[in-house]
Amino acid sequence: MSIAYPIVSWGNGTNIYEVNVRQYTKEGTLKAFIEHIPRLHHMGIDILWLMPITPISLEKRQGTYGSYYAASSYTDIDPNYGTPDDFRLLIKTAHYYGMKVIIDWVANHTGYDHQWTVEYPAWYRKDTAGNFTGLYGWVDVIDLNYGIPEMREGMIQAMKHWITEYDIDGFRCDMARTVPIDFWVEARGRCDVLKPLFWLAECEILDYHEAFDLTYGWEAMRGIDAYMKGEKTLAEIISILTTYTRYPIGSRKLLFTSNHDENSDHGTEYEKYGVAALAVAVFSCTWPGIPLIYSGQEKPNKKRLAFFEKDFIDWEGPVELDSFYTTLLTIRKKNKALQESASVLILPTAHPDVLAYLCRRQADRVLVLINFSKQDAQFHFNHPAVAANYKNLFTGEDVTIPREKSFHFLPGEYAVYHITT
Repeated sequence: MSIAYPIVSWGNGTNIYEVNVRQYTKEGTLKAFIEHIPRLHHMGIDILWLMPITPISLEKRQGTYGSYYAASSYTDIDPNYGTPDDFRLLIKTAHYYGMKVIIDWVANHTGYDHQWTVEYPAWYRKDTAGNFTGLYGWVDVIDLNYGIPEMREGMIQAMKHWITEYDIDGFRCDMARTVPIDFWVEARGRCDVLKPLFWLAECEILDYHEAFDLTYGWEAMRGIDAYMKGEKTLAEIISILTTYTRYPIGSRKLLFTSNHDENSDHGTEYEKYGVAALAVAVFSCTWPGIPLIYSGQEKPNKKRLAFFEKDFIDWEGPVELDSFYTTLLTIRKKNKALQESASVLILPTAHPDVLAYLCRRQADRVLVLINFSKQDAQFHFNHPAVAANYKNLFTGEDVTIPREKSFHFLPGEYAVYHITT
């Protein structure tokens, strides 16, 4: 496999914030979300990923509002969210603050009453009786047929529409693995001619890095979930992480503690990780890759957001984790060890529940120590690469760490030390 496209210059050392427009505010509109952009900029967010803002099909709709991923149009904006001019203002506001905006692109399927079902019914998969159908068991969507060249062309033209009309900066491609990789290669080539874009694939297939800058770290997340339930060891998670470090140069993994699927279907990070919720967030922001923060995690939102209904994040009161995330995201921009071409060294600690690693690039270093367990942990390491004078990321204290040192961490405790030149 070859890496077909170099990542855009602003993609190095970046981070992503997933925006659930419907649930972000009581209004659930693009205009209401715009008010939060300055705050997110100050927190250090670089890329805003907007979940689908296209209209939702009525036929076989789930719940009152339906799934964001059952579109009735590829080029319209759902009036519940606002107008095209509202979206243009959102893009302009984000760009004013130096942020980028990528949109959710659902290429595998549409809703049952999508415009194309009337205009181009031959573009869809059909069952033996000639009815629209899908391969994955979702009751509210039907699959497109990528064996039809005209459909592929229509899809690319729809994608180009959002670049030319709104000046978006990239795509997060839903269920990317269900669409042939050769389509994505063609789509990227033709869209990137209009402007260099950032491409995120919701899949974990190595070959898809031929077209995408970033793929999901699902396996690591599922592994951590299993570890928290006592079904896997930390050593097994480290094996997965080691595999990620061997991906081809230029490819990256998306790391996260929550997203729209996780929050609604499996629970918040507090339900899943308990006392270690912030420790896993520290890992997601410091392990080589690109971190994702989901809507409201900085508040923190501790409830599951209804997927098919109108729900909203309660922003009343202080944003309690603003400083926590600002600290982590700011160091990513400053420290080369958290950026492209950095190396990572896992340090043996002789403790089954402690993860310790050292990221290095040139003179910059980031040393991360995490106790994932629900118990106190006594651990130590002995490695020549560690010895140096550091600064504690969260306290600002200067700390000298020798090659051999012992620690005592409380349940879920973490520490990050850095050398930033």
